[in-house]
Amino acid sequence: MARIAFVLLCHRDPEGIVAQAERLTAAGDCVAIHFDGRAADGAFRHIRAALAMNPTVAFTARRFACGWGDWSLVDATLEGMRTALLAFPQATHLYLVSGDCMPIKPAEQAHAMLDRAAADHIECVDFFTSDWIRTGLRDERLVYRHPFNERRQKRLFYAALDLQRRLGLRRGPPADLQIRIGSQWWCLRRQTAEAILAFCRARPEVPRFFRSTWIPDETFFQTLVRHLVPAAEIRSRPPTFLMFTDYGVPVTFHNDHHDLLVSQDHLFARKISPDALDLKARLGRLYGGGSAPVALSGGGRRLHRYLTGRGRIGQRFAPRFWETATSLGQDRTLLILCCKKWHVGKRLADRIAAVTGIPALHYLFDETATALPDLGGIETTLDKRGRHRRALLGLLFDRLRSDTLLFCLDPAGQAAIADIRADRATTRVLEVDCTFSGKDLAGHARRVGLVDDGTAVSTLDRLLPALSCDLRSESERLRNGGGGGILRLRETAEPRENAVPLAAFLAIPQRQALEIAATHALFRD
Repeated sequence: MARIAFVLLCHRDPEGIVAQAERLTAAGDCVAIHFDGRAADGAFRHIRAALAMNPTVAFTARRFACGWGDWSLVDATLEGMRTALLAFPQATHLYLVSGDCMPIKPAEQAHAMLDRAAADHIECVDFFTSDWIRTGLRDERLVYRHPFNERRQKRLFYAALDLQRRLGLRRGPPADLQIRIGSQWWCLRRQTAEAILAFCRARPEVPRFFRSTWIPDETFFQTLVRHLVPAAEIRSRPPTFLMFTDYGVPVTFHNDHHDLLVSQDHLFARKISPDALDLKARLGRLYGGGSAPVALSGGGRRLHRYLTGRGRIGQRFAPRFWETATSLGQDRTLLILCCKKWHVGKRLADRIAAVTGIPALHYLFDETATALPDLGGIETTLDKRGRHRRALLGLLFDRLRSDTLLFCLDPAGQAAIADIRADRATTRVLEVDCTFSGKDLAGHARRVGLVDDGTAVSTLDRLLPALSCDLRSESERLRNGGGGGILRLRETAEPRENAVPLAAFLAIPQRQALEIAATHALFRD
């Protein structure tokens, strides 16, 4: 059975470090601690004294003064690996964690996952072709030398970089290595850790190269594991769950993130707030005492992005020149049917087409499966349709040989309405106001990928009020942005009431509108 030697990198919160070491060792694992050389000696002495009687805790002989982005973090990790391998010969795996990490699975489940496959768990994607680096320096991390720390010596860091650029002092990595990049946090088999240390002794030029790169903890181990281990024995996915904000800062988790974290398909999570005492206590009990498998759902990044991004409302794309230059013509009429329940919108559109003869399309800009004629390729993807809205609509008018065209639109697509209304064509918008039960909201959350079948009920219960509020806000923005020209059909209204906005929307007699409004089971789910 797997036995983990945790390599714990830490620099603060001595009481939290003691609690973490005791928690991990109580489950039968062991811990090798590297306490930052920049941290107070008194804090280090406190940790050593508190754990002195625990035979499954060891401390590194050297304490490196670590700086973010420095080789010092790799030095500290290598020292922790040597300590763990020497002190714990029974350990089968080495797992790198920080003082801000916490387990999000029971120990039994973590050990079982490691036992299932003879593999190393480390993210290692291609440095040059992947999109792992989203902002900032990319190739410059490797091809130039970085003797200064960007955070502590910003002026010197960029002066040295600029000088090397002007003098053309570029370099390449060792010829036999394919540079990989990924999360700093990994879990390696014992033999892989031993192979890395042996490789460093046999090939000193490799550590020497990475020593002067920028942020080497994201490339050094990732490159060496991929060089030393067959691809079939690597799970290129970090075992520790972490997220970054839009600004490249790690997301910090708090007490109310418990359900989100434990449902992720990972073994640990970071960064846990030092003040999240309740979360730490619950996760600690889970690791030490939970034996039943925890239901997995994943999707934590999507869910967190949705819940934290709801206040960011704006227009995503500026108009393209070919869209602003394309006119549909003032003699044409576009009818936009906005309905959040797509099956209701489609049902109403089909009924309108049957009664009036107006060509009606389903969710033209929201659903790839919407049936369209061949338009020369512009219709093939949602991305193309969205980029060339007016051109697409102009082609549809021509192909369908009609000066009136109806299509469905999700209420979230308000940028499309604003763009189309800027045209000279006549545009009318009908909002279909549906009621949403808890089951409806849950189904919508699944359809857009916020949750899946494994999502905990408590997580769903907290999400649904936010989702309901979001749908109301979407409707309000639609009406407020309509300049008073948004017609509204309500699920709760009688057919005679709904016939009035329908008649205005379609420019048809009241009798015909009532025939449509009275459609049997129009709002049925």
